[in-house]
Amino acid sequence: MTDRARTQDGSAGDADYGLIGGTYSDFRRPDPRIAAIVRDALGDAQSVLNVGAGAGGYEPVGLDVTAVEPSASMRAQRPAHLAPALDAVAESLPFTDAFFDAAMTTFSVHQWADLPAGLAEIRRVTRGPVAILTCDPDLLDRFWLVEYAPEVIETERRRYPSLAALADGLGGSVTVEPVPIPLDCTDGFNEAYYGRPEALLDAGARAACSAWSFVSPTSAEDCADRLRRALDSGEWDRRHGEWRHRARFEGSLVLVRALP
Repeated sequence: MTDRARTQDGSAGDADYGLIGGTYSDFRRPDPRIAAIVRDALGDAQSVLNVGAGAGGYEPVGLDVTAVEPSASMRAQRPAHLAPALDAVAESLPFTDAFFDAAMTTFSVHQWADLPAGLAEIRRVTRGPVAILTCDPDLLDRFWLVEYAPEVIETERRRYPSLAALADGLGGSVTVEPVPIPLDCTDGFNEAYYGRPEALLDAGARAACSAWSFVSPTSAEDCADRLRRALDSGEWDRRHGEWRHRARFEGSLVLVRALP
């Protein structure tokens, strides 16, 4: 296993959820339409591994789910109806070969310390499909935020692995499905606010998107001020107002599914 030093709360990825994860679940509530796509990708599996499970937002109900999550602050936010998550990292999963029917990970692979090792591990312990909800870094410029927070978008572009890297690491038969984002999406990642730009003026909403933590506080506030001025002046609506009425947005969000 290749593992970077853990933060105080146990985070082993590139973001310190001891600092930014305290109110994560206030803004990152799983969207049922996205959850249905993830659930469908698991097929007829009964036992499921959830890697980098966080607060457990997209874990399917009614299946035997085992969650692993290295951040203590994120494990603490799991609701009472979910089983506690194990303290483990993707690169070193404490399970025997082919232990699970299926595996999943959502908004997590871009934070792993060693992507090839993590993918090899998740494939090792899984008999059937592996479902990964992630963002395609080549499609990030579809979102208007690049005009107001280019530093944040560039951070995301550096962090998200390419789809080719995911396919190479998982092997087998790999498909990629675009995941439409609904206008009233309840999961507050950046693109979820495509038609509700005012939401990104909330510092809590920005903190729930880890990319904002990789720019300096001054730069983050400058980006927010740039967006605020554009909204106050009416510039944003002149340029992007039709986004407020789009029922869905196909941005960078994708579901990668691999069969052995």
